[in-house]
Amino acid sequence: MQEELDNLQMAVERDKGKKGKKGGKSGKKGKKSKKGKKNAKKGKKKGEKDLTPDRTPESLFKELVAEGVIVDYPRVRLHDYVGEYSYLGTTLRQANIEPMPSMSDVRRVITEYTILPLGSQAVHEKAPHVKSVLLVGPEGVGKRMLVNAMCTETGATLFDLTPENICGKYPGKKGLEMLLHLVYKVGKLYAPSVIYMQNAEKTFLKKIPKTDLSDPKRLKKDLPRLIKKLSQEDRILLVGTSQLPFDSDVKALTAVYQKVILLPRPDYASRYVLWRSLIQQYGGRLTPAFDLSSLAKVSDGYTPGHIKMAVTQVLSERRAAQQHKKPLVTAEFVAPLARIDPIYREEEEAFKSWYSKTPMGKKREKATSGETDETETKGKSGKDKKKGKK
Repeated sequence: MQEELDNLQMAVERDKGKKGKKGGKSGKKGKKSKKGKKNAKKGKKKGEKDLTPDRTPESLFKELVAEGVIVDYPRVRLHDYVGEYSYLGTTLRQANIEPMPSMSDVRRVITEYTILPLGSQAVHEKAPHVKSVLLVGPEGVGKRMLVNAMCTETGATLFDLTPENICGKYPGKKGLEMLLHLVYKVGKLYAPSVIYMQNAEKTFLKKIPKTDLSDPKRLKKDLPRLIKKLSQEDRILLVGTSQLPFDSDVKALTAVYQKVILLPRPDYASRYVLWRSLIQQYGGRLTPAFDLSSLAKVSDGYTPGHIKMAVTQVLSERRAAQQHKKPLVTAEFVAPLARIDPIYREEEEAFKSWYSKTPMGKKREKATSGETDETETKGKSGKDKKKGKK
């Protein structure tokens, strides 16, 4: 009997051992499958594969330089964008007229949105994340100059993705995928980086002219994807410039460019400072007889680019050398200006009306209308109180 009991106990223990092993195997399989799912999810979150895993950053940088995608830029400081603060702004707002931003306002906004976040990793991580900026304004207001100033002040690497510049480079879908991969990878490695697009409206044109062979819509689908890739840690900024934003699809353009900065014509105070600084910069001497105020009034409607053109035409090396015998006269600068077409008020109003259709413009209108409503309600309540007292 004892032997039979021992044999039965041995058989029961064997059965228990087998079940335990099977359970253990299934448990391990379950864990493995769960881990596999987690890893798969992590892989999806990480994003695309590295298309150039075996190449060094230096070789990628050299390739983009050779292809003309990474370009050099003239060293320009932000204080070279000369302009004064608009002292009439508050007066116009009180009369329910929304003024154009002053050149001083533009300098401040460029500093806050671009230079400070690009120049400092700490600021970039703590400040609101601005991924893209669009500079809008007529020809000669200083759009490219401000892009160069951003790069100079922060020591950024400049990538030129203008349709004319990348035309014929990296052809096909795979080629475009490789180009954007290289720009993103090298931009992260050599941060801070600025991705520049001149004539940004061309990418979102409703109708492309037959004469335009640069294929401007090539980046239409891929630009939003590139913007989505940019994280809070990436010191990469997309900067576009446009002088004809009216021709593009507003929704598509503002979906890519997060902030829109409208660049104004210089007002009287800014023109006065511009004439003085440019004349002195190119070797001119301002005598007490030189009527700078009249020159600033006459040049209403002209951009900083126009004023610079007039100064360089007058102040040649020969004319600069003759100043001790023949001092500069205001009339000398009027003739070159007369050959240039100014920016008329209608064109400026067209930019303002276009800006009002953008998300930023609509928010600004709501904010200003909210302020006026509040002042009206306060005024009415004050009147009602007075009537109650009577």
